[in-house]
Amino acid sequence: MSKAFTREQDAEDDDDDAVGLPPLPAGGKNYITPQGYARMRAELLQLIDDERPKVVEIVHWAASNGDRSENGDYIYGKKRLREIDRRIRFLTKRMEIAEITDPTVHHGRDQAFFGATATYAEESGAQRTVTILGIDEADSARGQVSWISPIARALLKAREGDVVKLVTPTGVQDIEILKIDYPAPAG
Repeated sequence: MSKAFTREQDAEDDDDDAVGLPPLPAGGKNYITPQGYARMRAELLQLIDDERPKVVEIVHWAASNGDRSENGDYIYGKKRLREIDRRIRFLTKRMEIAEITDPTVHHGRDQAFFGATATYAEESGAQRTVTILGIDEADSARGQVSWISPIARALLKAREGDVVKLVTPTGVQDIEILKIDYPAPAG
């Protein structure tokens, strides 16, 4: 068969792997805060309304210049279009299955649920603060962890003052929950 009629699968064609986010747990829900959902929606609309039309225009212009095999604008533009379309598909799928959960409903409680900001002490005495968020919105550089991460699993449903076990690659560690906070409801 001619190579023209075959399609090679690139690793970049996989929607979930392309963005570097962990897959959802089997049968799990895609919890997300209203703010995280709004950011995803804004990114999706920006891609659809702004970025994609600009790239389509560049590709159209480059295609009209003739020989496409050595036309860098055309080749790069087509590649960028594939990336944009992949991201649009990914965001659309994740938003369809998103379960928006507002953490402000737990404001004032001392038990950790989705959206909680928890301060805990490790056995070494070091204190850390993390916010438990959705897979698509957690940013470890900002102290945010996914609700499926080991630390979040250890913290969920625990109360201030509890000592829970955290399973790490180096072994099991006891951590004490010092404080649980939630954002205040908008008022």
